[in-house]
Amino acid sequence: IEGDASAAAYFLVAGAIGGGPVRVTGAGRDSIQGDVAFADALAEQGATISFGPDWIEARRGKRFIGGTIDCLAIPDAAMTLAITALFAAQPTTLTGIASWRVKETDRIAAMATELSKLGAQVEHGEDWLRISPLKQFQPAVVETYDDHRIAMCFALVALAGVPVTINDPGCVRKTFPTFFSRLEHLTRD
Repeated sequence: IEGDASAAAYFLVAGAIGGGPVRVTGAGRDSIQGDVAFADALAEQGATISFGPDWIEARRGKRFIGGTIDCLAIPDAAMTLAITALFAAQPTTLTGIASWRVKETDRIAAMATELSKLGAQVEHGEDWLRISPLKQFQPAVVETYDDHRIAMCFALVALAGVPVTINDPGCVRKTFPTFFSRLEHLTRD
C-alpha cells in the first residue's frame, strides 16, 4: 500500500523552504497517485527534486519562480503552492482550483484571507488564486476553518522564521493526526 502523496506535499515543501533535504517514502516515480505530479510542479517552481521508485526528495533550489500553475490534476496538494508563492520571484497564479470551493470550507476564500494576514497581496476568482510574493512577513494568527489542509499549509510558513499561531491545530486529526509532531521532528534533524 502506497503512502499518501497529497500528505507528502507538505514535507516536500518543508524541504524546499527549509533547505532540506527532506525525503518522503511510500510514493515515488512509480506511484499510481496523481498527486505525485505535485513534485514536478514544485521542481518547475525552482525546488531541487529527486525521485526513486518509492520516494521523493526535496531541497531548496533557486528562488521559487512564480507564474501561472495549472493545478487541475493536483487540487489537494496544490494548496501548498500558495505557500511557496510567498517566497517567489514574481506573482503566482494557481488555476484549475474550482474544487477548492466545495471542500471543508471555501478554500480559495480561506487561503486568500489567511495569506493576507501574513501581508500578502491576494486576488481570487471562481477558479484561481493569485499571490504576490512578500518582501516582509507579518506575524499572524491563522484560522483553520476546521480544515486540516489549511492548518498544515500555514505551519510551513514558520519554517521561514515567521511567527505563526494556528488556531485549532487539532483539526489535522481528520487525515494526519501526527502531522505537527512529524514536522517538529523534521525541524530538529
